[in-house]
Amino acid sequence: MTTAFLFPGQGSQHPYMLRDLPAHPVITRTLAEASEELNESVAFWDAESELESTVAVQVCLLVSGVASARLLKEEKAFPDFVAGHSVGAFGAAVVAGALDFKDAVRLVRMRGEWMEKAFPKGYGMGVVLGLSEVQLKRLIDVHVTKANPVYLANINCPRQMTIAGAIPDLRRFMELALANGAQRTELLDVSVPSHCPLLHEVSLYLETELQRISFRDPDIPYASNRTARVLKTGEAIKKDLAWNVSHSVRWHEAICLLYELGTRLFVEMLPGNVLMGLVKNAFPTARALSISDNGMKTAAILVHRTRNN
Repeated sequence: MTTAFLFPGQGSQHPYMLRDLPAHPVITRTLAEASEELNESVAFWDAESELESTVAVQVCLLVSGVASARLLKEEKAFPDFVAGHSVGAFGAAVVAGALDFKDAVRLVRMRGEWMEKAFPKGYGMGVVLGLSEVQLKRLIDVHVTKANPVYLANINCPRQMTIAGAIPDLRRFMELALANGAQRTELLDVSVPSHCPLLHEVSLYLETELQRISFRDPDIPYASNRTARVLKTGEAIKKDLAWNVSHSVRWHEAICLLYELGTRLFVEMLPGNVLMGLVKNAFPTARALSISDNGMKTAAILVHRTRNN
Protein backbone atom coordinates (compact mmCIF):
# COMPACT_ATOMS: atom_id res chain seq x y z
CA MET A 1 0.00 0.00 0.00
CA THR A 2 1.14 3.52 -0.75
CA THR A 3 0.65 7.03 0.60
CA ALA A 4 -0.18 10.30 -1.14
CA PHE A 5 0.33 13.80 0.25
CA LEU A 6 -2.43 16.17 -0.89
CA PHE A 7 -1.93 19.95 -1.03
CA PRO A 8 -5.08 22.07 -0.70
CA GLY A 9 -5.97 25.06 -2.84
CA GLN A 10 -7.76 28.36 -2.40
CA GLY A 11 -10.74 28.21 -0.08
CA SER A 12 -8.83 26.28 2.61
CA GLN A 13 -7.20 29.40 4.05
CA HIS A 14 -8.04 30.82 7.47
CA PRO A 15 -6.70 33.75 9.49
CA TYR A 16 -3.39 33.13 11.29
CA MET A 17 -2.85 29.86 9.42
CA LEU A 18 0.93 30.40 9.38
CA ARG A 19 1.11 31.48 12.99
CA ASP A 20 -0.82 28.31 13.89
CA LEU A 21 1.85 26.05 12.36
CA PRO A 22 3.67 23.79 14.86
CA ALA A 23 6.66 25.28 16.64
CA HIS A 24 9.58 23.44 15.05
CA PRO A 25 12.91 24.42 13.43
CA VAL A 26 11.74 23.02 10.07
CA ILE A 27 8.73 25.33 10.13
CA THR A 28 10.87 28.29 11.17
CA ARG A 29 13.29 27.65 8.31
CA THR A 30 10.48 27.37 5.78
CA LEU A 31 8.95 30.66 6.89
CA ALA A 32 12.38 32.29 6.76
CA GLU A 33 12.99 31.05 3.20
CA ALA A 34 9.67 32.44 2.03
CA SER A 35 10.24 35.75 3.82
CA GLU A 36 13.67 36.12 2.23
CA GLU A 37 12.21 35.60 -1.23
CA LEU A 38 9.34 38.03 -0.55
CA ASN A 39 11.67 40.57 1.07
CA GLU A 40 9.25 40.87 4.01
CA SER A 41 7.94 38.61 6.77
CA VAL A 42 5.42 36.15 5.38
CA ALA A 43 4.16 35.58 8.93
CA PHE A 44 2.08 38.74 8.64
CA TRP A 45 0.47 37.71 5.37
CA ASP A 46 -2.01 35.45 7.17
CA ALA A 47 -3.90 38.22 8.97
CA GLU A 48 -7.62 38.32 8.19
CA SER A 49 -7.30 41.63 6.34
CA GLU A 50 -4.35 40.35 4.27
CA LEU A 51 -6.22 37.21 3.21
CA GLU A 52 -8.65 39.37 1.27
CA SER A 53 -5.90 39.34 -1.36
CA THR A 54 -5.58 36.41 -3.76
CA VAL A 55 -1.81 36.91 -3.65
CA ALA A 56 -1.59 36.50 0.13
CA VAL A 57 -3.96 33.53 0.14
CA GLN A 58 -2.02 31.60 -2.49
CA VAL A 59 1.40 32.31 -0.99
CA CYS A 60 0.21 31.32 2.49
CA LEU A 61 -1.25 28.07 1.16
CA LEU A 62 2.03 27.24 -0.55
CA VAL A 63 4.08 27.97 2.57
CA SER A 64 1.73 26.06 4.87
CA GLY A 65 1.59 23.00 2.62
CA VAL A 66 5.35 22.78 2.08
CA ALA A 67 6.09 23.41 5.77
CA SER A 68 3.79 20.61 6.91
CA ALA A 69 5.19 18.15 4.33
CA ARG A 70 8.73 19.01 5.39
CA LEU A 71 7.84 18.39 9.02
CA LEU A 72 6.42 14.98 8.15
CA LYS A 73 9.64 14.20 6.29
CA GLU A 74 11.56 15.22 9.41
CA GLU A 75 9.57 12.47 11.16
CA LYS A 76 10.71 10.04 8.42
CA ALA A 77 7.18 9.99 7.01
CA PHE A 78 7.52 10.09 3.22
CA PRO A 79 4.90 10.03 0.46
CA ASP A 80 4.84 7.71 -2.54
CA PHE A 81 2.85 10.26 -4.56
CA VAL A 82 1.99 13.96 -4.33
CA ALA A 83 -0.94 15.89 -5.77
CA GLY A 84 -2.13 19.45 -5.36
CA HIS A 85 -5.54 21.03 -5.89
CA SER A 86 -5.27 24.28 -7.89
CA VAL A 87 -2.40 26.37 -6.44
CA GLY A 88 -1.61 23.36 -4.24
CA ALA A 89 0.11 21.93 -7.32
CA PHE A 90 3.08 24.24 -6.66
CA GLY A 91 3.54 22.76 -3.18
CA ALA A 92 3.26 19.28 -4.67
CA ALA A 93 5.95 20.15 -7.24
CA VAL A 94 8.28 21.39 -4.48
CA VAL A 95 7.84 18.29 -2.33
CA ALA A 96 8.22 16.06 -5.39
CA GLY A 97 11.67 17.59 -5.85
CA ALA A 98 10.90 19.15 -9.24
CA LEU A 99 10.90 22.82 -8.19
CA ASP A 100 12.87 24.84 -5.65
CA PHE A 101 10.77 26.32 -2.86
CA LYS A 102 12.02 29.88 -3.36
CA ASP A 103 11.21 29.71 -7.06
CA ALA A 104 7.73 28.45 -6.16
CA VAL A 105 7.20 31.36 -3.74
CA ARG A 106 8.12 33.87 -6.43
CA LEU A 107 5.97 32.14 -9.06
CA VAL A 108 2.91 31.87 -6.83
CA ARG A 109 3.21 35.52 -5.87
CA MET A 110 3.28 36.53 -9.55
CA ARG A 111 0.46 34.10 -10.35
CA GLY A 112 -1.76 35.75 -7.74
CA GLU A 113 -0.80 39.25 -8.88
CA TRP A 114 -1.62 38.46 -12.51
CA MET A 115 -4.94 36.90 -11.53
CA GLU A 116 -5.92 39.94 -9.45
CA LYS A 117 -4.85 42.34 -12.18
CA ALA A 118 -6.89 40.48 -14.79
CA PHE A 119 -10.03 40.39 -12.61
CA PRO A 120 -9.76 42.93 -9.77
CA LYS A 121 -13.42 42.69 -8.78
CA GLY A 122 -16.80 41.29 -9.69
CA TYR A 123 -15.68 37.73 -10.45
CA GLY A 124 -15.39 34.51 -8.48
CA MET A 125 -16.42 30.89 -8.19
CA GLY A 126 -19.37 28.90 -6.92
CA VAL A 127 -20.07 25.32 -5.96
CA VAL A 128 -22.90 23.15 -7.26
CA LEU A 129 -23.82 19.98 -5.37
CA GLY A 130 -26.02 17.16 -6.62
CA LEU A 131 -25.57 17.37 -10.40
CA SER A 132 -23.25 15.24 -12.50
CA GLU A 133 -20.63 16.65 -14.86
CA VAL A 134 -22.83 15.72 -17.84
CA GLN A 135 -25.88 17.46 -16.34
CA LEU A 136 -23.92 20.59 -15.49
CA LYS A 137 -22.31 20.78 -18.93
CA ARG A 138 -25.73 20.40 -20.54
CA LEU A 139 -27.09 23.34 -18.53
CA ILE A 140 -24.09 25.43 -19.54
CA ASP A 141 -24.43 24.48 -23.22
CA VAL A 142 -28.16 25.25 -23.32
CA HIS A 143 -28.47 28.31 -21.10
CA VAL A 144 -25.13 30.15 -20.96
CA THR A 145 -24.33 32.81 -23.56
CA LYS A 146 -21.01 34.24 -24.77
CA ALA A 147 -22.03 37.60 -23.37
CA ASN A 148 -22.49 36.17 -19.86
CA PRO A 149 -20.21 33.13 -19.69
CA VAL A 150 -20.11 30.61 -16.85
CA TYR A 151 -17.50 27.87 -16.95
CA LEU A 152 -17.14 24.44 -15.38
CA ALA A 153 -13.99 24.89 -13.28
CA ASN A 154 -13.44 21.95 -10.89
CA ILE A 155 -14.72 18.38 -10.94
CA ASN A 156 -14.05 17.57 -7.29
CA CYS A 157 -16.20 14.44 -7.05
CA PRO A 158 -18.99 12.97 -9.19
CA ARG A 159 -21.62 15.37 -7.82
CA GLN A 160 -19.60 18.29 -6.55
CA MET A 161 -18.55 20.79 -9.20
CA THR A 162 -17.37 24.37 -9.12
CA ILE A 163 -18.13 27.04 -11.69
CA ALA A 164 -16.35 30.30 -12.53
CA GLY A 165 -17.41 33.64 -13.96
CA ALA A 166 -18.83 37.04 -13.07
CA ILE A 167 -20.73 37.10 -9.77
CA PRO A 168 -24.13 38.09 -11.28
CA ASP A 169 -23.82 35.34 -13.89
CA LEU A 170 -22.85 32.81 -11.22
CA ARG A 171 -25.88 33.73 -9.11
CA ARG A 172 -28.24 33.35 -12.07
CA PHE A 173 -26.72 30.01 -13.02
CA MET A 174 -26.90 28.67 -9.47
CA GLU A 175 -30.61 29.47 -9.38
CA LEU A 176 -30.98 27.62 -12.68
CA ALA A 177 -29.04 24.64 -11.26
CA LEU A 178 -31.32 24.46 -8.22
CA ALA A 179 -34.35 24.52 -10.49
CA ASN A 180 -32.87 21.59 -12.40
CA GLY A 181 -32.13 19.24 -9.51
CA ALA A 182 -29.07 20.59 -7.72
CA GLN A 183 -29.18 19.97 -3.98
CA ARG A 184 -27.27 23.09 -2.95
CA THR A 185 -25.27 25.96 -4.40
CA GLU A 186 -23.14 28.70 -2.88
CA LEU A 187 -20.51 31.24 -3.76
CA LEU A 188 -16.98 30.37 -2.66
CA ASP A 189 -14.44 32.51 -0.85
CA VAL A 190 -12.50 33.03 -4.08
CA SER A 191 -12.29 36.45 -5.73
CA VAL A 192 -11.07 35.40 -9.19
CA PRO A 193 -12.53 33.07 -11.87
CA SER A 194 -9.94 30.31 -11.62
CA HIS A 195 -9.59 27.28 -13.90
CA CYS A 196 -11.37 28.55 -16.95
CA PRO A 197 -10.46 30.23 -20.28
CA LEU A 198 -10.82 33.69 -18.73
CA LEU A 199 -7.33 33.14 -17.29
CA HIS A 200 -5.69 32.13 -20.57
CA GLU A 201 -3.48 35.24 -20.51
CA VAL A 202 -2.30 34.38 -17.00
CA SER A 203 -1.20 30.96 -18.27
CA LEU A 204 0.77 32.64 -21.06
CA TYR A 205 2.54 34.90 -18.54
CA LEU A 206 3.31 31.91 -16.33
CA GLU A 207 4.61 29.89 -19.25
CA THR A 208 7.05 32.67 -20.13
CA GLU A 209 8.24 33.05 -16.54
CA LEU A 210 8.57 29.32 -16.03
CA GLN A 211 10.93 29.06 -19.00
CA ARG A 212 13.47 31.02 -16.95
CA ILE A 213 13.44 28.45 -14.14
CA SER A 214 15.22 25.12 -14.00
CA PHE A 215 13.04 22.10 -13.21
CA ARG A 216 14.24 18.65 -12.26
CA ASP A 217 12.62 15.31 -12.89
CA PRO A 218 10.66 14.52 -9.70
CA ASP A 219 11.93 12.18 -7.01
CA ILE A 220 8.33 11.47 -6.01
CA PRO A 221 5.65 10.89 -8.68
CA TYR A 222 3.47 13.97 -9.23
CA ALA A 223 -0.20 13.54 -10.14
CA SER A 224 -1.53 16.37 -12.28
CA ASN A 225 -4.86 17.93 -11.31
CA ARG A 226 -5.32 19.08 -14.92
CA THR A 227 -4.70 15.85 -16.84
CA ALA A 228 -5.19 13.28 -14.05
CA ARG A 229 -1.94 11.63 -15.10
CA VAL A 230 1.31 10.97 -13.26
CA LEU A 231 3.98 13.30 -14.63
CA LYS A 232 7.53 11.96 -14.54
CA THR A 233 9.59 14.80 -16.01
CA GLY A 234 10.35 18.31 -14.89
CA GLU A 235 9.30 19.70 -18.27
CA ALA A 236 5.87 18.07 -17.99
CA ILE A 237 5.37 19.52 -14.50
CA LYS A 238 6.49 22.95 -15.72
CA LYS A 239 3.80 22.88 -18.42
CA ASP A 240 1.23 21.66 -15.93
CA LEU A 241 1.89 24.54 -13.53
CA ALA A 242 1.57 27.06 -16.34
CA TRP A 243 -1.72 25.81 -17.71
CA ASN A 244 -3.69 24.44 -14.77
CA VAL A 245 -4.85 27.96 -13.83
CA SER A 246 -6.84 28.24 -17.08
CA HIS A 247 -8.05 24.62 -17.32
CA SER A 248 -10.52 22.63 -15.26
CA VAL A 249 -9.26 20.81 -12.19
CA ARG A 250 -10.09 17.14 -12.69
CA TRP A 251 -9.52 16.30 -9.06
CA HIS A 252 -11.78 13.26 -8.84
CA GLU A 253 -9.98 11.62 -11.75
CA ALA A 254 -6.60 12.36 -10.16
CA ILE A 255 -7.69 10.69 -6.91
CA CYS A 256 -9.06 7.71 -8.86
CA LEU A 257 -5.70 7.38 -10.57
CA LEU A 258 -3.83 7.36 -7.25
CA TYR A 259 -6.23 4.76 -5.86
CA GLU A 260 -5.74 2.57 -8.93
CA LEU A 261 -1.98 2.84 -8.38
CA GLY A 262 -2.37 1.38 -4.89
CA THR A 263 -2.70 4.46 -2.69
CA ARG A 264 -4.66 3.65 0.43
CA LEU A 265 -3.59 6.50 2.71
CA PHE A 266 -4.23 10.10 1.68
CA VAL A 267 -2.84 12.81 3.97
CA GLU A 268 -3.98 16.38 3.45
CA MET A 269 -1.40 19.03 4.27
CA LEU A 270 -2.15 22.10 6.36
CA PRO A 271 -4.36 24.07 6.46
CA GLY A 272 -7.04 22.08 4.64
CA ASN A 273 -9.52 19.31 5.40
CA VAL A 274 -11.78 19.42 2.31
CA LEU A 275 -9.70 17.10 0.13
CA MET A 276 -9.81 14.45 2.84
CA GLY A 277 -13.62 14.48 2.64
CA LEU A 278 -13.56 14.12 -1.14
CA VAL A 279 -11.36 11.02 -0.85
CA LYS A 280 -13.65 9.47 1.77
CA ASN A 281 -16.65 10.14 -0.44
CA ALA A 282 -15.01 8.50 -3.46
CA PHE A 283 -13.26 5.58 -1.74
CA PRO A 284 -14.73 4.59 1.64
CA THR A 285 -12.19 1.76 1.99
CA ALA A 286 -9.22 4.14 1.79
CA ARG A 287 -7.81 5.95 4.82
CA ALA A 288 -7.93 9.73 4.50
CA LEU A 289 -7.00 12.29 7.11
CA SER A 290 -5.97 15.91 7.40
CA ILE A 291 -3.20 17.22 9.60
CA SER A 292 -5.49 20.07 10.65
CA ASP A 293 -8.03 17.59 12.11
CA ASN A 294 -5.81 14.70 13.21
CA GLY A 295 -2.46 16.28 14.05
CA MET A 296 1.07 15.84 12.77
CA LYS A 297 1.99 12.92 15.05
CA THR A 298 -1.03 10.85 14.02
CA ALA A 299 -0.31 11.52 10.35
CA ALA A 300 3.33 10.46 10.73
CA ILE A 301 2.39 7.24 12.57
CA LEU A 302 -0.12 6.26 9.90
CA VAL A 303 2.34 6.98 7.08
CA HIS A 304 4.89 4.70 8.77
CA ARG A 305 2.32 1.93 9.23
CA THR A 306 1.11 2.16 5.64
CA ARG A 307 4.59 2.07 4.13
CA ASN A 308 5.57 -0.90 6.31
CA ASN A 309 2.54 -3.01 5.36
